[in-house]
Amino acid sequence: MDSIPLDYQTLRLLWWLLLGILLIGFAVMDGFDLGVATLLPAVARTDAQRRVVLNVVGPVWEGNQVWLILGGGAIFAAWPLLYAVSFSGFYLAMFLILLALILRPVGFKFRSKVADPRWRAVWDWSLFFSGVVPALVFGVAMGNVLLGAPFHFDQDLRPIYTGGFWALLSPFAVLCGLVSVAMLVMHGAGMLAMKTEGDIAIRARRYGSWAALATAVLFVLAGIWLATGIQGYSIVMAADPAGPSNPLLKQAIRAPGAWMANYQAMPWTWLFPLLGVAGALACAWLLRTGRAGLAFAGSTVAISAIILTEGFATFPFLLPSRSDPASSLTVWDGSSSHLTLFIMLIAVCIFLPLILAYTSWVYRVLRGKVTDAGLQDNHNAY
Repeated sequence: MDSIPLDYQTLRLLWWLLLGILLIGFAVMDGFDLGVATLLPAVARTDAQRRVVLNVVGPVWEGNQVWLILGGGAIFAAWPLLYAVSFSGFYLAMFLILLALILRPVGFKFRSKVADPRWRAVWDWSLFFSGVVPALVFGVAMGNVLLGAPFHFDQDLRPIYTGGFWALLSPFAVLCGLVSVAMLVMHGAGMLAMKTEGDIAIRARRYGSWAALATAVLFVLAGIWLATGIQGYSIVMAADPAGPSNPLLKQAIRAPGAWMANYQAMPWTWLFPLLGVAGALACAWLLRTGRAGLAFAGSTVAISAIILTEGFATFPFLLPSRSDPASSLTVWDGSSSHLTLFIMLIAVCIFLPLILAYTSWVYRVLRGKVTDAGLQDNHNAY
């Protein structure tokens, strides 16, 4: 291991940062797809308008979903214990997300195969389901990270999950789910306002501005609840940050207000919750005043800041354990080996810039408004 230029502790920290970047990439890129699908019944009143809305995201949703695959792959390879606990313990929630995401390509491909309005209505509501359900479930999952998940490890480091699906839907977790839905609707509305015109753009600006205000209000309410009514987690006896990945080598406790400790120790981190609120409020104002491009930038800032707010609140925890705080997974005891993290970091340095370059090229090619007249001339449109 002496030949590896980065020490184990640094690599673990870098992969925590990369996991945050991938989560933000997914929320920003695939998030507006989910938001557009959620807005479909509200902003599109005719079949022609619904086709315009679908073709805003139809050409790009597959590429955007790469960020979800990257995030899942990063968790699997870099944080295997986190993958084992979350993907098995939250199995029904993951299956619900998978069902919704499967309906999306099926809806895009099948909707226009038959001209019957009833046929198309079924797929339109399926696409709505494919947007709102993942947005809600992802938010609920982030809420349960703050609350702690009901799992523990035995002496052989086998994860034992002791909860159920309905236990995930606590009031605080549902509030976090509503924050997620509101912010992705805000983001999707910004994209629609940029890419469409006429009645669709007007409705998108109206609904998006309300969603942006809801994002700011719900985010503040969740923050107050977290600071005053939710027990956080703190480490009372830390394991070696460069030591083996064994969560049972440390001691952790639950304590009121513990999630605010990092903000007290590093006051500069308050920038992120402030940007979360400011970005959402700016998005609402910019949508109302018709500056769609800037509104989309504001929603991007808000989403990124909201995710970073939770990331800095919980650091170094990745997934706290409500059943046994000592079993909580942290940045320092849930990772793959030193060599694995280094090899994967090299792969990321090679392929992530390629993904970003290709994505930028695609969006440059697809720039401009989506209109009904343009769809009539495009035989490949949905």
